[in-house]
Amino acid sequence: MKKRYLFLILLFLSMVSIFIGVKDISLLDVLSLNEEKIQIIYISRLPRLISIIVAGISMSISGLIMQQISRNKFVSPTTAATIDCAKLGILVSLLIFPSARSIEKMIISFIFSLSGTFLFMTILRKVKYKNVIFIPLIGIMLGNIIDSIATFFAYRYNLVQNVSAWLQGNFSMVIKGRYELLYFSIPLVVVAFLYASKFTVAGMGEDFASNLGLNYHKIVNIGIVIVSLVSSVVVITVGKIPFLGIIIPNIVSLYEGDNMKKSIGHTALLGAVFLLCCDILGRLLIYPYEIPIGLTVGILGSIIFLYLLFRRGVYEH
Repeated sequence: MKKRYLFLILLFLSMVSIFIGVKDISLLDVLSLNEEKIQIIYISRLPRLISIIVAGISMSISGLIMQQISRNKFVSPTTAATIDCAKLGILVSLLIFPSARSIEKMIISFIFSLSGTFLFMTILRKVKYKNVIFIPLIGIMLGNIIDSIATFFAYRYNLVQNVSAWLQGNFSMVIKGRYELLYFSIPLVVVAFLYASKFTVAGMGEDFASNLGLNYHKIVNIGIVIVSLVSSVVVITVGKIPFLGIIIPNIVSLYEGDNMKKSIGHTALLGAVFLLCCDILGRLLIYPYEIPIGLTVGILGSIIFLYLLFRRGVYEH
């Protein structure tokens, strides 16, 4: 699919998203400058739309980076313990700094997610059996251990409800003044575009990259920092969004190949389109109530993930 078609689809879905909600708003209301309804768009609908697009782009690109530097198609922030460590960081910030602001929670969450991702990459380098399925399983097991630690301390200090707010992605609480942290993702996405070719070379292995004069460890570390910071920002702002970083890069690679410089634009647009579709679907299925984005992405993403898994299994045999 050409990028301009994805861009046009994104524009169309963005218009649809603005006019879907409990409060009926039509194009006529906007053209007639209805003050009340324009305020609803400005305070709620537009921030929600921006946060969905930014989260979709940044999480999809994070998954693409992880797949490049780990050389595994099923590694992402979700399967590399990055998200679980970010959640543990939020819990620690609630325990040590209960009155901390969102930016301070984000910094602590980033430190933990960065440490967890480095730990996963260290384990990855030690493992000799680098099967396409086995490596993500290691990340999932590591994530489950970290999640168990977080759950234990959440029960111990009566913070289960506080932590559960970050367990499932939800855009319903996004309003003006509560989503701006996501803007931190934008320069990180720009850096990812600038380093796309270097991530592609790094994905060919340390020896190959070093022979081409590339500082392999520096590029991998830059990728890990981008992924960790993006994951922390998204988890703090809207919660955990599963599968997005796995399925979108894999779908794009089916028709664009594995050259990151060539596929990163498609990955960004498709990630935003997919997340926006899931959000609109969640708002329409039980209207006027809505299903959290984490649930809709989880269901659709798991179906697509299984398809990709079986498809890869067929080609490997």
